[in-house]
Amino acid sequence: MENTSYTICRELVALCLSHGVRRVVLSPGSRNAPLLVAFAREKAIEHHVVVDERVAAFIALGMATRSGEPVALVCTSGTALLNYAPAVAEAYYRHVPLIVISADRPDEWIDQDDSQTIRQQGVLGAFVKQSYHLPTHTDDTSLWYARRLVNDALLQAVTPCSAPVHINVPLGGALCEVADVAPDKPICIEDIRPEQRLSHADATLLASAISQAQKVMILVTMTNPSPTLQEALSAMAKLPQVVVLTESIANLHDEAFIPTIDRVLTAIDNSEKTDFAPQLLITLGGAPVSRMVKEFLRQYTPAEHWRVGSESHVIDTMQSLTRRLQIDAASLFTQITPLCTPTTSYYAAMWSEREVIATALHNRIVDEAPWCDLRAFASLLPAIPQGVVLHLSNGTSIRYAQLFDTPQVAASYCNRGVSGIDGSTSTALGASMVDEATHLLITGDMSFGYDTGALATGLATPRFKIVVMDNGGGGIFRFIKGPSDLPELEECFEVQRRQPIEGYAQLHGFKYFHADSEEDLQDVLPQFFAENDCPAILAISTPSEVNATVLRSYMRRARVR
Repeated sequence: MENTSYTICRELVALCLSHGVRRVVLSPGSRNAPLLVAFAREKAIEHHVVVDERVAAFIALGMATRSGEPVALVCTSGTALLNYAPAVAEAYYRHVPLIVISADRPDEWIDQDDSQTIRQQGVLGAFVKQSYHLPTHTDDTSLWYARRLVNDALLQAVTPCSAPVHINVPLGGALCEVADVAPDKPICIEDIRPEQRLSHADATLLASAISQAQKVMILVTMTNPSPTLQEALSAMAKLPQVVVLTESIANLHDEAFIPTIDRVLTAIDNSEKTDFAPQLLITLGGAPVSRMVKEFLRQYTPAEHWRVGSESHVIDTMQSLTRRLQIDAASLFTQITPLCTPTTSYYAAMWSEREVIATALHNRIVDEAPWCDLRAFASLLPAIPQGVVLHLSNGTSIRYAQLFDTPQVAASYCNRGVSGIDGSTSTALGASMVDEATHLLITGDMSFGYDTGALATGLATPRFKIVVMDNGGGGIFRFIKGPSDLPELEECFEVQRRQPIEGYAQLHGFKYFHADSEEDLQDVLPQFFAENDCPAILAISTPSEVNATVLRSYMRRARVR
């Protein structure tokens, strides 16, 4: 069969397949031609071609996040690789396995004024688990060395803690040359790791601490859906001394959990916060969204704080860490939950009762508010159909989502690794490409405008829908303390112009919907969700000044006495 004449490129692809890579996002170029040919001719790996490397990398991020499998990226030499950096950084802090493969000039041509040459070795070093530079020679020893490096890279990407890796491939000579070659079968080095199990003594120790405490808080931030973790935490939440707080992207739902942390915290008076503070805090998941819960737990420090997760470095977000549990959360709670016993405590009931009060206050404020983002989200989020996968951009979208419970969605995602506004659309689009569910992105107009390259890929299907909060851009800066007080707010922080959302929709084949009042939104939502002939965009126009005023009032509302 004909394939690229570059042995190392063919073997790299064969090893990717052997290590479980089933998808690759390719960006065109000349230096990476052998890699493009090798991947395109491997029919067992699904490939997609995206010209914009920044968009390509975020699409791969969405694919890997949703599928739970490593996804490869291939680019040409030069600045193409640098465009991967934002998505690779996000993947690094999200523990997502991206296999970054860059073509490069041979070593002797670096810094020699040859076109598209930069110092690519280690250029992503701060945001990948490991960087690899393959040899340029093709003798037997060099090929063995290259295979060993590629095997190491693919193993590092997924174990013991997933993260991106970078493989730099120097290529010279006749880049587009193909030859009749036999299928490559390089040795795939297997990695067998034992199941994560606590010793009986450790499991007993942890369960005893929970059983003896009067106030235990389990705070779950960004996690992927896990039925095992769901079951174990649901059982744990039956203990009267345990309250489980879940953020909107925790992907855990139970009637006993507190899913609207910010809503409840705004209904707790400062004089009561000591009573609501935990003695034992257990945290798991990615970076917290809620600024309020971080401030609460930093001010009212627990006596003990356990951090759960297989991480390469100490994470002490609440400034109170006393114990690291280097184990998968689902495995941990499955082992210790059956050993825990109830205490005489009112802690969980106290949180549940305050949630009821907070919900009533929330509903009152929403009902009394004028047309604004808050009212729009109050109509939009409950209207999301059962089983939809929800994506949220950073800024106002994820913050408003924190105020509402959406148990009907199949899963919720947000780029909270580094919390950038870039790549939200591309990430959601990539996720939509790996299953048959309907995927909905709720994004701000600044984030939408930042990533319109995703629309230009032509990869969106009728199962992909976008809601754009069209509020003048940068509305979050009217709410954040600091920028909101500066005279440069409108000049330097806000966009101060409406994005041409309808124009983008028409240009890229999306059905366009619009609402600028609650009545319009109620009318258009059924049509928007029912659209199944093409992808769809719904623009919801709201006044930026009113949005900030209402949200500040919500967060500062009258305390419960």
